[in-house]
Amino acid sequence: MTKAEIVAEIANKTGIEKIAVQSVVETFMESVKGAMINGENVYMRGFGSFIIKERAEKTGRNISKNVTIKIPAHRIPAFKPAKTFVLEVKGSK
Repeated sequence: MTKAEIVAEIANKTGIEKIAVQSVVETFMESVKGAMINGENVYMRGFGSFIIKERAEKTGRNISKNVTIKIPAHRIPAFKPAKTFVLEVKGSK
């Protein structure tokens, strides 16, 4: 499902114009992204959490040059679904 399909579905279910719905969806996404850039997790009860995972420094290999490289510690964004969400997905189909 694409962002445009989500906007269309919300517009159809609520009767709100697509332009207004798109603005709300874009603002939501920017808010989540901004919070995570600032180091904050975003919790949505019943849906899931947008969290920041910490990756430790590790050693990797560049196989084309056969060289060992050091990968620095870093943070990555992740999504952790709520238990109810997981159970609903597992129960479908």
